[in-house]
Order: sequence, then structure tokens, then C-alpha cells
Amino acid sequence: MKTYRNESFDEERALYGEKDILVTECRIDGPKDGESAFKECRDVRVEKTLLNLRYPFWHDRNLHITESDMTENCRAALWYSEDITIDRTRMHGIKALRECRNITIRNSDISSPEFGWSNDGVAMLDTKAEGEYFMMRSSNIEFENVDFKGKYSFQYIHNATFRNCRFDTKDAFWHAENVLVEDSVVKGEYLAWYSDCLTLRNCTIIGTQPLCYCRHLVLDNCRMIDTDLSFEKSDVRAYITSDILSVKNPHRGTITAPSIGDIIMDDADAKAEIRIS
Repeated sequence: MKTYRNESFDEERALYGEKDILVTECRIDGPKDGESAFKECRDVRVEKTLLNLRYPFWHDRNLHITESDMTENCRAALWYSEDITIDRTRMHGIKALRECRNITIRNSDISSPEFGWSNDGVAMLDTKAEGEYFMMRSSNIEFENVDFKGKYSFQYIHNATFRNCRFDTKDAFWHAENVLVEDSVVKGEYLAWYSDCLTLRNCTIIGTQPLCYCRHLVLDNCRMIDTDLSFEKSDVRAYITSDILSVKNPHRGTITAPSIGDIIMDDADAKAEIRIS
């Protein structure tokens, strides 16, 4: 393995096509302001390195990034790459991850609008993240112990599992399909409209007008806080352990709760059964 240590790279495609390299305590930065430092590379390890220029990791394979810093200037850092591990790394450039496959992110700090679009196979653990349109159109997702804050997250995702997570997010899970959320807190307005095969188990759901126009929706042993006008036009099977402010015109299924402040059934197609436990 060839090693680069304590060096600076600012040329266009500075390490283009390199294979089997270790880049440690380096800087991707400088007056030449070059882009695409690691384009078309294979078997690359990047450690304790500052990345302050655009598009560094495009079309790469077998990439390991640890204890590094992708600054706000590091735009679109990882695109069209596969077999990626990121650990203890700061990812603060816009559009940091897109069109990639087989990605694991651990113990990291993400602040990136439009992060994670159209990826396949994303595992994220013990990480804090913020941004808008987070993880849109990605599939085969596994999150555990992730704190996220931002708008319009997880839209159009497929095949995802979230455990022990905390999400503060508006319009989350719109049009999502085949999603399981367990032991998590989901706070925000208009949760999961138009979703299909969404299951929430042992979760706390907070915010107005959640879970409308859903198909095959399941809530098992969940709490609902400040949730008014819930379940409109949805096909739902819900067992709720707390009060619900109001339910409006659920399409079919059953909703069980200790109490419901207001039950609105003024649509002829609203045929779900409401049970007070």
C-alpha cells in the first residue's frame, strides 16, 4: 500500500485512478482549487484528512474514510461509488452522498442538504444528522441510534428499518414503502402521507395531521402526542396507548386508543372501526 502522509493536494484530479493507497493527515485544499481529487480510485483509505474541495470521491470502490473532515466547501463528496465505510467523520458539504451502493456510516456528524439521494444499501449507526430532503429515493436502509433534524426526510424510500432513532422532521416518509420503525421518536407535521406498508412499533409520534392517505399502515403499542386529524383516508390497524386529539375519516381497519378527543366521520367512505380501550 502506497502511503501519502502530511501532504497537500489542490490540483485537478490530484490522485486520479490511484489504487491501494493510504492518505493520512493530509489536506485536500489549496490555491489551485482543483476538483475530483480521488476520482476513479480503488482500495483507498483516508484518515485524519481535511477535505475542503469539491467532488473528491466519485466513481470509487472500496473506500474507507475515518476521523476526517468534509467541510462546507466539500460539495457532492461521494457520488457513484460503492463499498464505502465512513467512521468518526464530519460531513458538512451539500449533497454529500448520492447514487452510491453499500455504505456504512458510524459515529459521524452530518450537516448536508439533499444528503443520501438514490442510494442502495445504507447502514447508519450512532450518528447525528441534519438537512433537507434527507435520504430521498434510497433503498435497503438500516438506521440505529440516529438523531436527525430537518424537513422532508425519507421521502420515496424503499425497504428500510429504523431502530432507537429520534427524528424531528416535517413531511417524513412521504410515499415510503416497506418501512419498519421501532423504539423511536418521530416528531413533525404531516407524517408519512401516501406511504405503503409502514409499521411503527413501540414509537412515540408527535405532531399534527399524521398518517393520512396510507395503505397497509400498522401502529403497534405506540403513543401519539398532539396528533389531531389523524389517519385521514388511511387503511390502518392501530393500537395506541395514549390519547389521540382527533381522528378524521379513516378509510378502513381498526383504531384502538384509551380516548379520542374528536372522531370525525363525515365521509361516506370512512368505514374504519374506532375502539375505546
